[in-house]
Amino acid sequence: MKRAFKINSFVNNWRNVGIRGFSALAGKGKGLQISGVKDIIAVASGKGGVGKSTTAVNLAVALANRCQLAVGLLDADVYGPSIPTMMKIHGKPEATEDLKMIPKENYGVKCMSMGLLVEKDAPIVWRGPMVMSALEKMAKGVDWGELDILVVDMPPGTGDAQLTISQRLQLSGAIIVSTPQDIALLDARRGAHMFSKVNVPIIGIIENMSCFMCPHCSQPSFIFGEGGARRTGSELSLEFLGDIPIEMDIRTCCDDGVPIVISSPDSTSARRYTDVAQKVIKRLEEISEKQFSPEISL
Repeated sequence: MKRAFKINSFVNNWRNVGIRGFSALAGKGKGLQISGVKDIIAVASGKGGVGKSTTAVNLAVALANRCQLAVGLLDADVYGPSIPTMMKIHGKPEATEDLKMIPKENYGVKCMSMGLLVEKDAPIVWRGPMVMSALEKMAKGVDWGELDILVVDMPPGTGDAQLTISQRLQLSGAIIVSTPQDIALLDARRGAHMFSKVNVPIIGIIENMSCFMCPHCSQPSFIFGEGGARRTGSELSLEFLGDIPIEMDIRTCCDDGVPIVISSPDSTSARRYTDVAQKVIKRLEEISEKQFSPEISL
């Protein structure tokens, strides 16, 4: 039985988290698996502005609609939640009898975001412990049901929030998103090293905004440089998952709340997102086999 979710008391509980709570959240460990969820993957970037959320949305939708998987999308960017706009979902979530939030669903993807829990233009002025607690409750305080993959849209950077998710959730792997620009790639390297330090496998790297495709002549212009993410992936021994060009349709579709994988499924960009989704599935299988393969000593 569903009932209205009491958001005020829920948010107030987060505000009661103190230093002891923060210490517990930041503690080391293998992390906990969310009931019913087979794989949890983080979509991350070392810095903001590289199209991480756009990538996470289109990847999740491609996994659900093109790969026919049961998919969830967790917007872990507490300070700048954009998933409600990109996925065209709104309204506060209802709750089950055991007080778990029921995620909003659109395009075959179950979604949860801080943007659903606060007023649209309300600033989220919270200190670290409150953010840590909020992230944990949004992940494990949600009735996700049975999912093949939960895609986590990570906040940019390599700070407390990223470490909390990496340590408190049993991540199957992480995807690094970067533009080909050298400055962005420096931060992408930091993100990759962070996941390595907390023993989270890297699924691969995606080069976003790889080039601008002229709508008139269809010729590419490499505004941020050419092939930077591919080279960085090679240097770090990371799988290169694909490149996504700059296209006006990608931006307008996200603003309208209809991902390009849905609005223009036969477009070049939609096909590339689908290719990335298929590579992600393959990489998850490879990582799983590697983790469970027996070691033979002679």
